[in-house]
Amino acid sequence: MPAAPADPDGILLVDKPQGITSHTAVSRARRALGTRKVGHAGTLDPMATGLLILGVGPSTRLLTHMVGLDKTYTATVALGAATTTDDAEGEVTATRDASHLSESDLVAPMAALTGDIEQVPSSVSAIKVDGERAYARVRAGEQVELKARPVTVARFEVVAFRPGAVAEADVVVDCSSGTYIRALARDLGAALGVGGHLSALRRTRIGPFSVDGAPDADALPEAARDLLLPPAEAAARILPVATLDAERAADLANGRRTAALEGESGIVAAVHGDRLVGIARVAGRRLLPVTNFPTGTGGAA
Repeated sequence: MPAAPADPDGILLVDKPQGITSHTAVSRARRALGTRKVGHAGTLDPMATGLLILGVGPSTRLLTHMVGLDKTYTATVALGAATTTDDAEGEVTATRDASHLSESDLVAPMAALTGDIEQVPSSVSAIKVDGERAYARVRAGEQVELKARPVTVARFEVVAFRPGAVAEADVVVDCSSGTYIRALARDLGAALGVGGHLSALRRTRIGPFSVDGAPDADALPEAARDLLLPPAEAAARILPVATLDAERAADLANGRRTAALEGESGIVAAVHGDRLVGIARVAGRRLLPVTNFPTGTGGAA
């Protein structure tokens, strides 16, 4: 009898279409890959499209090291209307004619929202307030005011502008993890005195991973396993690599500290051959295991 196929293991990049939740995208991947062990490194709202990073099998352990990566978004900001959710899914709370605005009017307020800033998240975010999600409290009729949080917006630029009573600005944003693009839309509209909200959002990059070429999460092919990035390759994209010999690999694989070599520092992807032994931390002259992978996994998918 032919041997049963090995359980899938790796990182899957998918392009989430509009109208489905990130949880639904994970469910699609579970069916396509034939495994329940699939997780994600950061969600997208149903109205948003773009890149989701899915961890499969033992590679779900890598997701912890991916959730804090910086991101790139393309978005459309509607200027002239504010909403309850700061996006197009909320009810309009105020309108003001924005037909006097030109693209040049956006330059200064966008510059003020660039760099290291303090941002108040949208009240319908998933941030917990006294143990309950903020959006759940808002839906229950509560007034929710969240505290400002430090974020970094490396780029906030207009790529196209369409004037009108409700003007539209297509923008690109490079930002740190935890930045709310709809809050940028809200704050831009407020700075211009007309109100604003997010009408479209697409995530195109997470760290070194791009949405280009990623399959549609709603139509994964039967050969989805062939699309998995091997754990060692995925880890090497986000961390420096420590190349292990057999002795150091055996030490780390068994949860033991081992010698660190010159030039190894910080958090590293510990690799032996084409296998990811684990994620390790250099402390002094020692390499300490942080996240181990089961023996026999972490090689080519």
